[in-house]
Amino acid sequence: MVDEDASRGRPRDPHIDDAVLAATRELLAQQGFAATTVQAVARRAGVGASAIYRRWPSRIELIESAVFPHLDGLDLSPTGDVSADLGRLMNSYCQLFSAPAARAGLPGLLAAYQAEPDRHRVLPERIGQDVRPAFRAMLAAADPGAVDQGVDADAVLDMLIGSALYRSFIQPFTGRADPGDQITSLLVRAVRPARA
Repeated sequence: MVDEDASRGRPRDPHIDDAVLAATRELLAQQGFAATTVQAVARRAGVGASAIYRRWPSRIELIESAVFPHLDGLDLSPTGDVSADLGRLMNSYCQLFSAPAARAGLPGLLAAYQAEPDRHRVLPERIGQDVRPAFRAMLAAADPGAVDQGVDADAVLDMLIGSALYRSFIQPFTGRADPGDQITSLLVRAVRPARA
């Protein structure tokens, strides 16, 4: 009888994954997107490049995983208070996009997506698609009369993510005060039922 675990090979060492992702984030924050190569990450993490390629097929996938490892930090549990829920989600996205590795990595990732749009689809799924069902449920759980039943929840989430990207990447260079709560107020007004 063949041992199934032995036939699958040695299990992956999660410490290598953690070391590689940490090294990627450090390189992005300290030296930028262009300098964050698989070889540079391997040197910093103290692993072979082949160990990285076994886990991530390309540099882009590695950077995606390091910058946006998961969205578990986004609290999508509905409270019924649509203003509080939208504000909490907006702040979570702003924190996600404002992390040093994200600020360095996201512009380079967007350029890679433009160059090869059919190849790279992971990041759009990570920052939006995976969140959509829970976001729809959040709006559906709002207090009665707080959300127009015909509102397009996906469009609202797109506006929220777009606003968070603006706050993180563009607003600091405008000289204007952080619009913070004003954006949340506008989103609340956008989902509210129209008054006669």
